[in-house]
Amino acid sequence: MNMQTNWMLDDTARRRDRFYAASQSKFVPFKNPMVFRKGSMQYLWDVEGRKYTDLLGMNVCISVGHSHPKVVAAAMEQARELTHCTTMFYHPVPAHFAEELAATMPNSSDCIEWVVHFTNSGSEAVDLAMTMARRFTGNLDLLALRSAYHGPTAAAQSITGISGWRHPGMPGNVAFVPDPHQYRGIFGESAGAEPYLDEIERTIDSATSGQVAGIVIESVQGYGGIVELPKGYMSGAAERVRANGGLLIADEVQAGFGRTGDHMWGFEADGVIPDIVVMAKGIGNGFPLGAVVARKHVAAPMAEKFMFHTYGANPTSCAAGRAVLQVIKEDKVRENARDVGAALLERLHALKARYPAIGDVRGRGLMLAIELVKDRRSKEPDPRTTAAVFEATRECGIILSKSGAHQSCLRMVPPMCLSMEDVDHVHDGLDQAFDGL
Repeated sequence: MNMQTNWMLDDTARRRDRFYAASQSKFVPFKNPMVFRKGSMQYLWDVEGRKYTDLLGMNVCISVGHSHPKVVAAAMEQARELTHCTTMFYHPVPAHFAEELAATMPNSSDCIEWVVHFTNSGSEAVDLAMTMARRFTGNLDLLALRSAYHGPTAAAQSITGISGWRHPGMPGNVAFVPDPHQYRGIFGESAGAEPYLDEIERTIDSATSGQVAGIVIESVQGYGGIVELPKGYMSGAAERVRANGGLLIADEVQAGFGRTGDHMWGFEADGVIPDIVVMAKGIGNGFPLGAVVARKHVAAPMAEKFMFHTYGANPTSCAAGRAVLQVIKEDKVRENARDVGAALLERLHALKARYPAIGDVRGRGLMLAIELVKDRRSKEPDPRTTAAVFEATRECGIILSKSGAHQSCLRMVPPMCLSMEDVDHVHDGLDQAFDGL
């Protein structure tokens, strides 16, 4: 490391530590600071010139690749013409993007049933979805999963089931149901959906007024540790909640835009059609943007009062979003996530066979996780070993993410352009990290 690079690292760390609020200190994963200089597709380079394979995707925001040339070009072209236009006025870019997003929804070939409200972020989209459901149904109570994460705003925190993300003073009228976790769920391994669907009915009967606004479900839990839902859970949850006056709200902030490989949206794997879909992160490939896509009649009552998000329909971000949809289709990004994800998952299972610290390997597409345990029989979470592997993989040129209620899962959500060649590098880096424990 030369003196100039050393100064840049130290100076950046000093400025951040001095001027960032304490509320942002918890979200610093590594012992020593990392300062990135550039990114290209699935790779990052720090100020020292060291190259990394990004399995974090900047918290799942980079969907089609860092600084993807088509996305960057679309955003730059729009920014040069008109950087921002408030939703008070009409602009062709967000209007076209709304039409294109609606067309990705089930049974929407004529784009009539689905309508779009753009937000600044996923958390705001979740807030809006909650308001929309309560407004449409006239009911207050919402259901959420115990290990769900839906965002850091006050309303989104109220339906987040992980204590480390919850702060005092959150709104009420939320009841939590057990996760249908097929590894460490309350009904044991591979219990399927049915016992957890029964729990939804019990919770409605015992912890709500009996009439609910809806249930919010991530089709694959992200910060909860990449927890897939068993077949029949989302459709069964929708049936039971709708029978009690509520709606199905699908949170696709992390699992959407083809990340799970087989479908554009994670909920499609269960053959269910939600009433409201929340999306963000990968929607703009790093440009700040979120959206609520809802059935038209569900969104209609919101016209009675003002609701807007300052930068939600920003034409520059929407231009990036349009380019993302184009790249997903033209570059066969979803198909790549399916094939490369399957190859990586196979290699992760091979690591599990070698290392007893790995209790479970799960996920689909390029949304994968390794869960570490102290003992496979007890399944006691092992956040200490997780942190050690997390640090060691950095030295191997791999950037991972820790997740799960106990920070005992290594989450892999890379840009969806990850290649088959990268799979070998990721496997070898993880192998080296586990072998060095």
